[in-house]
Parts: sequence; structure tokens; C-alpha cells
Amino acid sequence: MSTTDPSPAALSVWIALESPTNHAPGVNGMMDLVANEVAGLPIAVERIPGRDGLGDALILRAGLDNGEKAVALMSHLDTVHPVGTSAKDLPVRIDGDRLYGPGVYDMKGGAWLALQAFKDVAKAGSAKRPLTFLFTPDEEIGSPTTRSVIEDIGRQSRAVLVTEPAREGGKIVTARKGVGRFEVKIEGRPSHSGSRHADGRSAIREAAHQILAVEGMTDYSRGITTSVALVGGGTAANVIPQHAWFSVDLRVTSLADGVAMENLILGLKPRDPDVKVTVSGGMNRPPYEKSADVASLFEMARGIAAGIGFELQDCPMTGGGSDGNFTAALGVPTLDGLGIDGDGAHTLGEYALISSITPRRALIKGLLETI
Repeated sequence: MSTTDPSPAALSVWIALESPTNHAPGVNGMMDLVANEVAGLPIAVERIPGRDGLGDALILRAGLDNGEKAVALMSHLDTVHPVGTSAKDLPVRIDGDRLYGPGVYDMKGGAWLALQAFKDVAKAGSAKRPLTFLFTPDEEIGSPTTRSVIEDIGRQSRAVLVTEPAREGGKIVTARKGVGRFEVKIEGRPSHSGSRHADGRSAIREAAHQILAVEGMTDYSRGITTSVALVGGGTAANVIPQHAWFSVDLRVTSLADGVAMENLILGLKPRDPDVKVTVSGGMNRPPYEKSADVASLFEMARGIAAGIGFELQDCPMTGGGSDGNFTAALGVPTLDGLGIDGDGAHTLGEYALISSITPRRALIKGLLETI
């Protein structure tokens, strides 16, 4: 890519504005950047106020108002990196073809290039149907405030294009595992660990048994994984612990396995009858399976990419969830991983490949004009 290409500089402005999910001013600042960028263009802007301490959502609309179902783009502008990351651990910088910075790969790069394609098509009036572009503030925590908006837009769409980052050298995503999240709380009986040890019922000991049981539910042959990554409990070093808790992350490949595993985890029983185990939560994102309609949409994208000059491939079902899970589960043809290429999502080595911007922008423009 030519060094005179303005894309890295323009995208760097987005990266420099840090927007972790729990920092509403930063997320809303990102929404402002988007709204300002489309001002004066034939694009309608709807802003949905945030709630529960989270940022706003933004909906852009363009294209023909001909009664046809829309083509929908979806991007999130929240990141996982805390404020201050760019000042210390991951400064915004260019090193050869790599553009580094918090959230550049997941997924500000994809959101930015997709917005350029959306603007191109809106200005040219070259779409066959209405166009919708949803920017969300909370994908990194499961889209708790925007799921209903995502699903409403999905139902009104002929196809949904999600700009999560590309995989493994530019591959896009046509299937994702479903995601479940659970909280397990355990209540035992406290006692002095020296003088009244036998009177106590340790919540932490019970948690240890339950954690081993949950981790033992992993079945790689069925694509089922269970993970306990957060745990806590206890009161003091000389007290048999009354309370303990841990979280559970579940990934499944099918709706049926999601139901079965959800029931299994919600049905955890205490090993010690004097201890209480309470489980809350459930499936957060349904599986996104590669249906015949998704496969057909992928073939269309592959043809567009070939015309641009590159070979487009998809990857096997990936374990990470996205807002595409919600629309695919509604039966709406969904393509994901259409964003920027790079690596290091959620790490301090996160980068995007500058050379991927132009072809992937052209791919999204082609899809908006063809579907």
C-alpha cells in the first residue's frame, strides 16, 4: 500500500480514542466520530441512548426505500483494553504493514473500513435495497443492552454482514459456537478453623469439587468446552469459609447441545448435603451454524472477492461468539469476520494489516451493491 494512503492516519484517530465497554464517555466519543463522518451525506442517523451505565448505539440508514428487506452491517465500537493502554502498553504506531493500537483488530479497523464502503455506496446510490449500519457499545460483554436491537434489525434484513476481524490470513467466518455464561454461588457453614474445625462446612472445598465437575464436562469430540476462569471466596485465614463463587464459560456447536449443557450446569447439586449451591445464567449467544443460505451468501462473497483480485476462504466453526450469532440463529443469512486482517485480539500485541484495508473495503462495497 502506498505511504500516501490516508487510511492509516484516519483509522489511527479512531484507535487513539480509547473506548472500553465500561467507559461510556469513550464509547460515546466513538459514536460521535461516526455521526460526524456521515454528516451532510444521504445517510439518516438514529442515536439510541445507552443504559445501565453503558454507551449509546447508533443506526445509519441509506439506500433505496423500495420496500425490500435491507442489507445490514454490524460493528461494535467497544474494546477490552482499559483507558491508558495506548499511553503505556500499546501505543498507536505503524511498523511496516502493521498498524498497532488497542482495538485496531477487534474491531475498530473493520468498523472503519466498513463505514467507508457504506459511505461510498450511499453517495453513489448503487445499492439495490435499503442499507442499515448498526454500531453497538457492548459486544465485548455479550451485548446485554443491544441484543433486542440487533435481532430487530436482523429480522428486517435480507442478509447481515458483521465486521469482526478476519481469521487466519483473511478468512471470513460462516459459523460460530454458541456461548453460555453462568455464576455458581456456594454457601457453607463458618467456624473457627482451629478450635471448631469439625463444625464448619467449607464453601471453598465444595467449590473445588464443583469446579472439577464442570471442567470435566468438556467434550472435544462434540465441540463442547467448559471453563472456570474466575473464582473467589473465604473470609479470613482462620475461618472455615462460608461463601465461595466461580464463573463458568460454556461453548457448544449446536442448539441441542446448548439446551442439554445449560440444564446440566443449572442442575449442579452439592456434594456435601450441608452446603447450598446456587447456579444462575444460561446460554448468552446461540450457535451460528453454516446453513445453506449462509453457504450461498459466502459463494457470492467469494465471487466478488475474485473480481477484486483475491481468493476468499472461510474458516471452520470458531469458538468465539459475536453479534452474528444472534442474527444467524434467526435464520438470517449472516457473514462474519469481514473486518480487517491482523492478529493479537485482546492482547498488548494487537495489530491490523494496512494492506488488507483496500481489498476488504471493496469486498463490503461489492456485497452492499450485489445482495
